[in-house]
Amino acid sequence: MPRFQIRRLPFVSFAIAFALALGSLSRPAVVVAATSSCSVDGVERIVAIGDVHGAYDRFVEILQTAGLIDARQHWSGGTAHLVQVGDVLDRGPDSRKALDLLHRLEQEAASAHGAVHWLLGNHEVMRMLGDLRYVTPGEYQAFVTPDSEKVRANYLRTQPGPPDQLVKDTPLGLVEMRVAFGRQGQYGEWLRKLDPVARINGILFMHGGLSKEVADIPCDTINATVHRELTTDLDKTRAAPLKSLVAGENGPLWYRGLTREPDEFAPTVAEILAKQHARAMVVGHTIVPEGRIKTRFDGRLVMIDTGMQPAYVPGGRASALDIQHGTYTAIYTDRRDELGAVPGESRATAPAR
Repeated sequence: MPRFQIRRLPFVSFAIAFALALGSLSRPAVVVAATSSCSVDGVERIVAIGDVHGAYDRFVEILQTAGLIDARQHWSGGTAHLVQVGDVLDRGPDSRKALDLLHRLEQEAASAHGAVHWLLGNHEVMRMLGDLRYVTPGEYQAFVTPDSEKVRANYLRTQPGPPDQLVKDTPLGLVEMRVAFGRQGQYGEWLRKLDPVARINGILFMHGGLSKEVADIPCDTINATVHRELTTDLDKTRAAPLKSLVAGENGPLWYRGLTREPDEFAPTVAEILAKQHARAMVVGHTIVPEGRIKTRFDGRLVMIDTGMQPAYVPGGRASALDIQHGTYTAIYTDRRDELGAVPGESRATAPAR
């Protein structure tokens, strides 16, 4: 199966103009970070959560277990920094609810002098590039409105092909969803402002991992390149996605190598981190077979995708990585496991509570 299979929809018809006018596609203001996400320091508590894939209920449950939101799903984490490493979308029905929650928490955390670092995953990029292979029926249904039958009918009148097949290939909500993730759409605007990489307290966070081929590129340059590939260079990226940083196999959203290399690869991991002025890296994307957060290379790599979406990973679970007082702690809904010291930081030098 090809890495990318882009479904091209010519959004120039009356149907799209009509869909844009729908109240469900209105665009709230977007919160933009005032400082570089590559130079965040002095954070007392970091909580990182891996791939959500539409598992909204489990996402809420682990946020509550970690003490970041209250029973009404409002921010209660104070000055903590939440890092979500991407792949909120696809494979599960409630991705829109998870996106909306993250956007609201981003604003609430900032008001409490905390922060939400919401990073891009490869599935967010797939959605923006038009690859809909992993969209579930529930994700289309989340964009259905009372006018969806009319929107679809107007769109289909502009398309060639057998009517019955066109209806089958265009579920209700698809047109509205594509508009919402377009460059001017509600979610498209949000996602195109997200960074793929953050460096907090000297720890790198990203979806896939940092390859040797990308390690020489400064963190800020990685983020700026990805933003450009999803905005001004979007048509070029769609034409040749595998040649881009945002969709290339060695880019930070797709690379899996660090999770698969033998233990003897540790010196190379140290070199990659040194080039990024970092001491550790936290990634999602590659599911940990045991369903528990795992550290490798003396704590320099932490794998936090434990398969939150049960429809995708039947034996998976929600989890969160807590980083404070110089220690990694894995949080699950039924237990907490201390995973060891953060490289280059002792408990004595960790920020005081």
